Amino acid sequence: MTEELRVADPPTPAADPQARDLPLDTHLHTDQSFDSQVPIDVYGAMAAERGIAELAITDHIDFDPGWSNYKPDFRAREAIVRAAADRWAPHGVAIRFGLELSYESKREEEIRDHLRHHAYDFVIGSVHISPASPYHARRVAGWVAGRSLAEVVAPSFDETVAAARSGLFDTIGHLDSIKRYLWPHVTPAQLAEQPELYEPMLQALVDSGTGLEVNTSGLRQTPMETYPSAAIVARFRELGGRRLTAGSDAHRPSWFAHGLDEAYRIAAAGGFKELAFRRGPGERVGVAIPDRFLAR
Repeated sequence: MTEELRVADPPTPAADPQARDLPLDTHLHTDQSFDSQVPIDVYGAMAAERGIAELAITDHIDFDPGWSNYKPDFRAREAIVRAAADRWAPHGVAIRFGLELSYESKREEEIRDHLRHHAYDFVIGSVHISPASPYHARRVAGWVAGRSLAEVVAPSFDETVAAARSGLFDTIGHLDSIKRYLWPHVTPAQLAEQPELYEPMLQALVDSGTGLEVNTSGLRQTPMETYPSAAIVARFRELGGRRLTAGSDAHRPSWFAHGLDEAYRIAAAGGFKELAFRRGPGERVGVAIPDRFLAR
């Protein structure tokens, strides 16, 4: 997760894509993440103005010493979020102290130990692209050449299975965001033609009771679809998945709640009537999807 790993994305459309009047956005980054410069109060103000009732601030933490958010100061971060929660509660905005953790199977015991000793309201586990990843811009073409699609996605998808089976997380973030890095060598349409590649990840989520995130950042990136797509969300439900979350993965003010209404539509179309959330140790709750998204 370094600056050089960023890839070019299309510009945000001119029309306002930011959602309004929703109960929850579970994935937001502030200036406590290396790749964001947004003060937390900016999100508080935007939530109040747009009618987004509850936010999870999920700044990054990494366990690889070479990555940019290597073991940040837990107490300082918590103090920032809790103070903001106090400031914005009178304005009708609930702010929770969350985390997006970069999962690496080789560091699972270290990760487990951190979560055992540090209490977060809500925890996202995500597989990110490291400097050594085959999906790095300098390597991806060579990685794809001559390999089957199953072989191409295996490093990311296998690690995601391990993250889900670890049982450490409330939800798994942006399940197939490698779509962003594989473009144009592999397209979302090609992945959609082989949905069986997703089955081990989805089954691991079901077996462990871990949530699946509908991450809308893909709507403003090259794939132009959520991570994962609506079809994968529906398949998750068919397999017995019951915990679904939705987040905009905002790193800029203009990305706040971006496309989040689409995540709610996908959730409802997939058979979900509520989103899963946690507001602290033992506080698992269901957050109702607004009626306007549900089939009549």
